[in-house]
Order: sequence, then C-alpha cells, then structure tokens
Amino acid sequence: MEVILTFFVAHWYLSLFFQTFFLHRYASHAAFTMSKGMEKVFFVLTWIFQGSNYLSPYGYGVMHRMHHAYADTPNDPHSPKYDESIFKMMWKTKTIYSAIANRKMKVDSRFTDGVPQWEPFDKFARSWVSRVFWGAIYVFIYWQYADVWWLWLLLPLQFALSPIHGAIINWFAHKYGYTNFKVGDTSKNFLPVDFLMMGESYHNNHHKYGNRANFGGFRWHEIDPTYLVIKGFDKVGIIKLKEQKQVSISEQEKRKAA
Repeated sequence: MEVILTFFVAHWYLSLFFQTFFLHRYASHAAFTMSKGMEKVFFVLTWIFQGSNYLSPYGYGVMHRMHHAYADTPNDPHSPKYDESIFKMMWKTKTIYSAIANRKMKVDSRFTDGVPQWEPFDKFARSWVSRVFWGAIYVFIYWQYADVWWLWLLLPLQFALSPIHGAIINWFAHKYGYTNFKVGDTSKNFLPVDFLMMGESYHNNHHKYGNRANFGGFRWHEIDPTYLVIKGFDKVGIIKLKEQKQVSISEQEKRKAA
C-alpha cells in the first residue's frame, strides 16, 4: 500500500510542478528565462514526470495566453461561465488544445511569439507509443504493489492527472474562493494555503499579475511552493528570474487611501 500511495502522491506533485513551472510560468508567461539547451532539458523532464499525461508546452502556452486574453468571454478556451458542466468545459479545452498542438488551428501571432517549440519531440511525447509506454509502467507498478483492491481506483486518476489539475483551477478557481484584486473575470484564490496545487490556487493573484513568477505573496499565508523552487533555480543559474517588484495588499490599500 505504501508504495502505491507514495507513487501516486509523487506523480501528482512532480507532474504538477512541471506543468506550473515549465508550461505555465515559462512557456505561457515568460516569467523567467533559460538557455535553449536548458529548455530542451525541461522538455524531456516534463515528458518523464508527466508521463502519459504529457502536455505540449507550445499547445499549452498558446491556449493559456488565449485564456488570459479572453477570460470568461465566449472566446475563452475554458470558462465555467460559458460551459454548463466541468466535463463539457474540459472536452472543449481538449479540442482547442489538440488543434493548437497539431498546428491545425490558425492563431494570432501575439499568442505564439516566444512560446517554446520542439516539434519533433512534441510529436513523439504526445504519441500513442509514448502514452502506452508510460501506461504500461503504471500498470506494472500497480500489479506489483497494489495489495488492496481499492488502490486500483487511483490508477485511472494517474492516467488523467494533467486534465484533473487543469479542471481544478479552470473550474473551481473561477467559482470558489476569495479575491485580493478586482479583475475583469471570475478568477479567485481557491485555497488560502495552497498545499494541493503548487501555488496555482492563487488564481486571482495570477490573473491580476499574469507575468509574475510568484503567484502568492500578497497575504502572509499565500506561500507559493513553486516560486521557492524558482528562486533556488535562479540562484544556481539554471534560470534567470526577471526583476519583479513585490507589492503587498496593505501597501496597495495605503496607496488607494493616499
């Protein structure tokens, strides 16, 4: 039991980390820079740790930029405001993402400029060969170590971790939570202490300051675990973090009152 639970939790957080660090904060928002060689390293690491859930940095990056540009409008790739159920929203998201990743959808250059591309690797990582390879590894681990029947219920979730991560933020973080900032959409900070989503839960903060590497930091309890790793990567030279001014909620309130 311990092996399966450890495997599931590790896969949850490692897959999520590369989604928020590489696909979201780097590919979509360019919150920091890295060399082209290091970029390819993170392509491969994203494939390893997302496994059968691998998402194209190009497809994700372009679609996410569209989300920010059209948030909670009919052109938003995923919005609870225009999709009547979480399942319909995620199916629409999948359709748009696949069209972008397969270069079958014409997209304005403002959404594609600077988004990392490694098309041959992307095609391999998104192929059925790759997905079946990782799926077989998951099944083998469960076959060897799932000593209680209900542990097998976790396996389908592992095949769909990336969509699950996306659904939590794109649905629940637009419906539930609190707001620090007034923005032109329904984004909310889903969790006051983000123990689940590696900082992604601070969605209202992120929609206010889209290119900011730190999604938290506006209130004392808003600790962004991914940003702590980003600062470490910056110190050892793996990435170059862009200068970002920290402004607390209290400071903003003082400015408004002045």
